[in-house]
Formats: sequence, structure tokens, C-alpha cells
Amino acid sequence: MPARPNILVILTDQQTHGALSAHGNPNLHTPHMDSLVRGGISFRNAYCAAPVCGPSRGSLMTGRLPHRTGVEVNGPDVRPGVATMGEHFRQGGYRPYYTGKLHLGPRPRKGVQLDGAKRGFEFLCDEYPEGVPPQLGSDTDPIWANHAVEFLQQSPRGTEAESPFLLVASLHNPHDICYWVMEWSHIVDIPADSELPPLPANFEAVEDEPGFVELCRHRTEYGPEMSWTHDWDETAWRRYLYVYDRLTERVDRQIGRLLGALEERGLADDTLVILTSDHGEGVAAHRWVTKLMLWEEVVKVPFVMRLPGAIPQNRIDRTHLVSGLDLLPTLCDYAGLAPPEDVDGQSIRPVVENPALPGRASVVTQLQAFMSDETKKGRMIRTARYKYIAFSHGERPEMLFDLEDDPGEMRNLAYEPDYGAVLAEHRALLQTEVERTGDSFDLPFFRRLKGT
Repeated sequence: MPARPNILVILTDQQTHGALSAHGNPNLHTPHMDSLVRGGISFRNAYCAAPVCGPSRGSLMTGRLPHRTGVEVNGPDVRPGVATMGEHFRQGGYRPYYTGKLHLGPRPRKGVQLDGAKRGFEFLCDEYPEGVPPQLGSDTDPIWANHAVEFLQQSPRGTEAESPFLLVASLHNPHDICYWVMEWSHIVDIPADSELPPLPANFEAVEDEPGFVELCRHRTEYGPEMSWTHDWDETAWRRYLYVYDRLTERVDRQIGRLLGALEERGLADDTLVILTSDHGEGVAAHRWVTKLMLWEEVVKVPFVMRLPGAIPQNRIDRTHLVSGLDLLPTLCDYAGLAPPEDVDGQSIRPVVENPALPGRASVVTQLQAFMSDETKKGRMIRTARYKYIAFSHGERPEMLFDLEDDPGEMRNLAYEPDYGAVLAEHRALLQTEVERTGDSFDLPFFRRLKGT
């Protein structure tokens, strides 16, 4: 392993953890992402910090929870004074570059940017080049990948380099599924004789679904895709799954171009590659599409790492918990840099090198579900076996799942007396995280626990 490896971070958009053929999904073919899985380590319990683009990306860029970055919904930029990946690595002697979707504040233009999450990065191209529709990854991803490939083809090798590079290649797909759901059927052709994927085992809604979840099913002003599915039959749901798989294959082809450029330039052995996504996708679990909820399919993402000679090959880690908050501290660890002060994430390099270590005891994911009402929030805490969810509004605002016995989250244990002690433990864990990080999330039972 080089003392200071080059770093390539590949971000996809809206890719659930199961959307890789190397993870056992027989309904799609992702040979290039699979090659990373075979060449490195893949964490199967990796979670985003927030199940929507902007807040999650703010956390990936800073290692801080969304309420600490100032980005709790799409639109805002990281608040001033919060250390970002680009500036931290530039100060540490790296050359930070970015191509593709950022989705934080004003759209970046080609060149060095000095504000928000863009601080420190040199952008290889405008976020959305002139004349290219900004919505579709099928249009933008080849352009963004072109710039990344050109950069890699021209990068110095080994001792030729004055300093190593950090390149974030942020691709858009399979995010196009949002627009297909809203009747942009031209995005993917579905041949009449296509074999459609089966519906998942957890297709049906949870019995006694929380009122907050039902409220979100009818949301129209922010993440409105669910409102388009109310009259879908099972065939429509299976078509949706088919399209999502094809969009994932499209982004895989662009990833193949990036990895090919690394190989052709002779950079693969000296480059740490990390593949992850900003959040997942509903993929019909509990009749859910796209994002903005705390189901496993929405909050779990791929997290794959490859560095020849330093990271073991072909290891699937199903034990350790990983958060998107951990990306920046992990990159710092491999680069020989101390992480920025006061981050919420932690390096996962220790558990990569010694799987016997316990790693994280829990991960937290934050949800602000409506732009028009910042009080409507959800919080999730995942421990080794259980997952606890609390919502700020509605009837039956809590969910508790035993993911060992019920990985599909079909049986809500929060109101079963036999699980009272487990529920109390996870309430207390979430309360501790809320208080430790200065989170504004609150629920009546938190106030009761405080005796107020």
C-alpha cells in the first residue's frame, strides 16, 4: 500500500444495498461494481445519514449528521464553518477534484469553488453542462464520466505525482426511477416479452402502519412519487422493479469506464476506491417507491472498498455497522490525515484490518419528511440486532424490528409487551444521541423520560 494512496470515491444516486448482482440479486447484471466487491470488502450493513439526496450528501462531505450541517432537506448548502472533504484534503496535501452531481446549494461551475460544501474541490465540469437536461442521469452520467476518465488518463503515476489526488465521481443513476414513476415511461423501454422481477416477500404494508407513514404516502409537495402509485396493480409494481434494475445497469456501465481508466493508466494498485450511494430505494418493500422513509431498502446502501495489498479481497462483511458519516474519517485514515474536529463518523479501517473488533454499536439515520413543516421528523437507530424508529407525529409513532428474525420488517414489536425492555433500551439510546448531538427532534415520551 502506498503511504498516501490516490482516492476515487464513486457515488451513485438512490442505489439500494441489494442492487448489485454480486450481492445475490439475480434480476440485474452489474459486472463492474461486482469487480469491486470481488477485489475488496463489501459492508452489507451500511446506512445513509438521511434518506434523501441533499442531507445525505452534506453528511458524506462532512462526517456530520444533517442537523449539524444545516442541510436537513434538499436545497440548502453546508453552513459556513463546517469543515468539508475538499478543503480538508487540500489542506492535507491532496489535490481534490469533483465531477457530477453535488446537490448542495448553488450548482458548481468548472474550477475551484470557495463556498459551502464545494470548498476545496476543483470541479472538472459544470454540475449540469449547458444544453443537457439536468433531470436524467441517462443524459448526464456519460458526460460526467467522460470528464473523470479524461482526468484519470492524464494523471501522473507513482513517483511522477507531486501529490496524490482525491476524485469524487458522483453519478446520477439509478435516480431516474423517480421520473419513470411519475409517468416518464420513455426513460426505459420494457419489451412485451420481458420477464418481470417478482415482488419482494415484504411487499405488503406493515400491519397497523404508523400514521406518519400513511401521511407520507400522500405527500405531494416534496418527494411526491408515492402519490403516483396508489392505483398500481402488481404488474405495474413489477415493471417498476424491472426499470430500476435497468437504470442500475446503466450506471454500472459508467463505473466500468472509470475502473477501466484506472487500469489502463496503471493507477489501480495505488488508488483506494470506495463505492457507495447517497441513499437507497423502496424497491416495492411495503409498497414503497423512491426515498424519504426509514425502511431498510431506503436507508441501506452499498459500501465497497478496494485497495490492493491493504484491503482483503472478496470479503463480505455482514456483521459491522457502517454509516455514511464514516466515509470522511475513513478516507482520512487511509490518507494519513487526522479527521476534521467534531465529526460524528468514525474510521472503519480498524474493522477492515481486524474483523474481530466490535466496531460501531449503533448507527443513526435522520428524516425530515416535509419542506413545509420542519417539525415533521423521523429518527432511526440500528443496533446489532434491532432497529428502532420514532416519528414526531401521528398515531402509533414507534416501530421496533428484530432484524435477525424479521429482516423484511413485517412485525412491529413496539407495542408488544414482551419487548418492553428492548423498546426502553432503544428509546434511551436514541434519546442519548439526540442530546449528545444537539438534535431538535423530540417526542412526548422523551419529555416523560426526562420527568417534565
